[in-house]
Amino acid sequence: MVFWRGLIACGCITVLMFGCSGGVNSSTAKTQEVVKKINVSKFFRESQDSQKAEQLFVQGNNLFDERRYQDAVGIYDQALAIKPENADIWINRGNALASLQKYKDALSSYEKAIALQPEQDEAWYNRGNVLMTLQDYQGAVASYDKAIALDPNKAAGWINRGISLTKMQRYQEALKSYERAIAIKPDKPEAYYNQACTYALIGNVKLASQNLRKAIQLAPDKYQQLAKIDPDFDKVRNNQQFKELIQ
Repeated sequence: MVFWRGLIACGCITVLMFGCSGGVNSSTAKTQEVVKKINVSKFFRESQDSQKAEQLFVQGNNLFDERRYQDAVGIYDQALAIKPENADIWINRGNALASLQKYKDALSSYEKAIALQPEQDEAWYNRGNVLMTLQDYQGAVASYDKAIALDPNKAAGWINRGISLTKMQRYQEALKSYERAIAIKPDKPEAYYNQACTYALIGNVKLASQNLRKAIQLAPDKYQQLAKIDPDFDKVRNNQQFKELIQ
C-alpha cells in the first residue's frame, strides 16, 4: 500500500496596502495632522514587517525545496515572530517538521493553522497525513473528510482517506474513496494501486489484478516492483494471473 503524501508549499504572503483619506477641517487641523503622522508611521512599520515576513517565508520555502528542513523551520519561526497570525507559514512549518519526522510538533503546527483559518484544506490534509503516520487512522479519516469538504476534487485526499479506511479494515468504504479519486484523476496510478491492494486483502483476485495492471501501465517501473514485496498481495500472490503481472 502506498501512502500518497503531498506536502503543500504555499504562495507568498500578500501585503495589503491601505490609502489615507484627506479633508482636514481648519479648526482641528493640528490634531488631525498629528494623528495622520502617527497612522502613516504605523502603516510603514506594518508594511515593512509584512515585507520582512514575506521574504522570510520565501527563504524558508527555498530551504524546504532544498531539503534543508531544520533550517527551514528556523526561518519559518522568524517569520512567525513577525506574523504569528499567518496560517500559510504555520502549514509549511508543519511540513518541514513532518519531513524531519517530528510528527507531534508538526501536528501542533497544523492545528495552529487550522485555529487561524479553519477553511485551509491544506492544513487539514497534511494533518491527516501526520495522523496516518502516527497510526491514528480514525483521526486521519476525520481530517481528510474536512479537507475533502473544502476541496472535493482533492484526489490525494480521497486516496489517503482510502488507505486509512483500509488500515481499519473498512474495505468497502475504502474502495469507494479510491473510486472518487479515480473519477477526479483517472491518470493517478496510486489510486489504482491502492485499490488493487484493498481488493487483494478481501481476496478478489480479478479486480486486484485489473487495478494492479492499470497502475503498472501508468507507472511500470514503480508498481511492478512494489507489488512483488507488498504484503497486501499475500492472499493472491500464488494466483497465476497475479504472477504474470509482476514477472
